Amino acid sequence: MNVCVIPARGGSKRIPRKNIREFCGKPMIAWSIEAAQASGCFDQIIVSTDDVEIADVALRWGAEVPFMRPAELADDFAGTMPVIAHAVHWYQHYGQDLKAVCCLYATAPFAKPADIKQGLEMLMKVAIDRFVFTATAYASPIQRALRLDQGSGEVYMWQSEHYSKRSQDLEPAYHDAGQFYWARPQAWLASLNIFEGSMPLLLPRWRVQDIDSHEDWAYAELMRRALSLEVDHY
Repeated sequence: MNVCVIPARGGSKRIPRKNIREFCGKPMIAWSIEAAQASGCFDQIIVSTDDVEIADVALRWGAEVPFMRPAELADDFAGTMPVIAHAVHWYQHYGQDLKAVCCLYATAPFAKPADIKQGLEMLMKVAIDRFVFTATAYASPIQRALRLDQGSGEVYMWQSEHYSKRSQDLEPAYHDAGQFYWARPQAWLASLNIFEGSMPLLLPRWRVQDIDSHEDWAYAELMRRALSLEVDHY
């Protein structure tokens, strides 16, 4: 079976209750649940949470909450890998045959059903211990990044050897888009580095936005409203 696991703990600090806060007319987590449902990829869509209110919202929007996440996996230091591994262990304990597991973040309102489906198709072509994840290009060349000296307030280049090079001559760099991660259960249990040797599903920058601050949230809502006018061929 293919399973979608949406991790959603209750203790978000920077944006309190952000997993169920209203975002463009529905709880934030509802966007992820609906994208997973529309993808047609999953036998089950579950939410891994330690929070009763989040569990209730998830159930109302059609996800399942077959267990409550233990407290040791719900603090500020809990990583994604052990949370998904916990869900995999739970399924294996009950004798379920997992083929593929997708971690879909609760704060991924720009995840598209077609991308989730494409990610699964890509997974079937990669090695058993590799991941498929969403990524996008940095807007500016990272080779020309600047650092700020906290003492003097002056700036310096991280890589000054690239000062005279044209932007178009520098190798493009990419970063995690933070939407979803496909892998087989073995990879989740092995706690592998997602970003070593795996395959990225590249997204345009205008469909990627971290939501870690109130400013991020406001910008993401503007993006979501703009994307509601999106033409399919974009």
